[in-house]
Amino acid sequence: MSDQIQQKLSDSRSMRWTALILLAGAMFFAYIFVDILSPLQGLLQTQRGWDPVAYGHYAGSEPFLNVFVFFLIFAGIILDKMGVRFTAVLSGIVMVIGAGLNWFAVTDTFEASSLKIFMDNILNLPDVWWNITPWYDGMPASAKLAAIGFMVFGCGTEMAGITVSRGIVKWFTGHELALAMGVEMAIARLGVAVVVVGSPLLASINPVSVSRPVAAGLLLVCIALMMFIVYFFMDKKLDAQSGEAEEKDDPFKVSDIGKILSSKMFWVVALLCVLYYSAIFPFQKYAVNMLQCNIDFVAPHPSSFWASDQVAFIQYFVMLVVAATSFISNFKKGLMKGALLATSIIFLILFCYMSYERQSAESIFAVFPLLAVGITPILGKYVDNKGKAATMLMLGSILLIICHLTFAFVLPQFKGNNIGGIALAFVTILVLGSSFSLVPAALWPSVPKLVDSKVIGSAYALIFWIQNIGLWLFPLLIGKVLNASNPEIVQQLADGTIAPEVASVSYNYTNPLMMLASLGILALVMGFWLKIEDKRKGYGLEKPNITG
Repeated sequence: MSDQIQQKLSDSRSMRWTALILLAGAMFFAYIFVDILSPLQGLLQTQRGWDPVAYGHYAGSEPFLNVFVFFLIFAGIILDKMGVRFTAVLSGIVMVIGAGLNWFAVTDTFEASSLKIFMDNILNLPDVWWNITPWYDGMPASAKLAAIGFMVFGCGTEMAGITVSRGIVKWFTGHELALAMGVEMAIARLGVAVVVVGSPLLASINPVSVSRPVAAGLLLVCIALMMFIVYFFMDKKLDAQSGEAEEKDDPFKVSDIGKILSSKMFWVVALLCVLYYSAIFPFQKYAVNMLQCNIDFVAPHPSSFWASDQVAFIQYFVMLVVAATSFISNFKKGLMKGALLATSIIFLILFCYMSYERQSAESIFAVFPLLAVGITPILGKYVDNKGKAATMLMLGSILLIICHLTFAFVLPQFKGNNIGGIALAFVTILVLGSSFSLVPAALWPSVPKLVDSKVIGSAYALIFWIQNIGLWLFPLLIGKVLNASNPEIVQQLADGTIAPEVASVSYNYTNPLMMLASLGILALVMGFWLKIEDKRKGYGLEKPNITG
């Protein structure tokens, strides 16, 4: 009995997994809003006048304050000084404010307001290479205000990211840490699948409106804030029951940042992170449009079943079944596990068939996170019990390179071959999703092995800050490279000889995809270096996380 009383509350499986569900659920809703406009690039161009450059500036605005105002560094300091609970609630409030601004920017109300005129007259910096801001002269006013909202939202979501990572470390150290990290990322990534299918579906309801899905996303962000508040009180009560104050790190010192930055291994991990995530997240924002440009979709007849709203909702349900059964199968054994996996595969095939019949680029890309939802926990379990984190990071980089090169050079060869192009797109996206699963399961649980525990909050913040440099830069670069690679389309748009809806599905994506593949090559080099250093100095990256 006394042994039970002396047990840490985190030793209770039910307690730590309840905490995980709250944290992961909040990030699930946050991830939905991050990509709420990603599948609507074409609609933004036709309804709001956002060309690839304007969209690229908007997409790159999320991490802007985190990078150039060093907000993430301050967020790490806040986390180390104030603890997980306070920082989680603060991040939720900031996300709600940013999401609200983002929503208002794309509404018809804004288009008819004096604020639009005001935004047209400010933030008009030259559209030249040295302009690192999210704004430029001639950028639509709605894109400017949306970028401001996205910047504020980005401060909140990145603060939430490091807080959730720190919270998971707090609850799961010595237990199934990599599994918990993998489960959190799997649930969060499911948000990408939900939004890629759901956002166009909501926007297409008559009258067609780009603001409707953003309003729904804002509501979900409010729910995320509520989940952080519930976590606040649950965590506080649990600490009180154990007679402990909230676990905080030792008092922060500026010298701690210097200690982190002087670590060679920290930089290897940070650079690996920025390279890998820069090849994934910016791609997500352009992936739907890339598929629209490389596959000759033939829209089903308006009167057919495949063009109806009902089939879209059915496919949405099928997608959720795939995600739920593949995810739950990780926690079952024997016949039940086999039945769940069989169900997941059958429904995945059904989902792919429905995507083909609907001729929908959005639903094709929606399979990207589905495989990740199923296998990320598997990989987390493997790292917990077997190790091999550095090896898995290298494998993830190799798969990433193959996928981007396939999109760049192989998929365009299927132009005119609708069946072959869609089949190749499905396979490549599923493989890309599996490569993305390798990183969170292996990378994030490795950080506590390389960094002093008392500054782990700041370490996560610095890694996220460096990562955000890539997340700011590469959406901008993709937009600029895309325009530079398609001068005839840019000129035709300027001359008015091509309609925006035609231009939006006519771009050549080869050069942007080659750029992303090169990031994968560099990530592979850094992963190889990480493995060598681990072997030399014994950090334990290739060893299991579970110690007992």
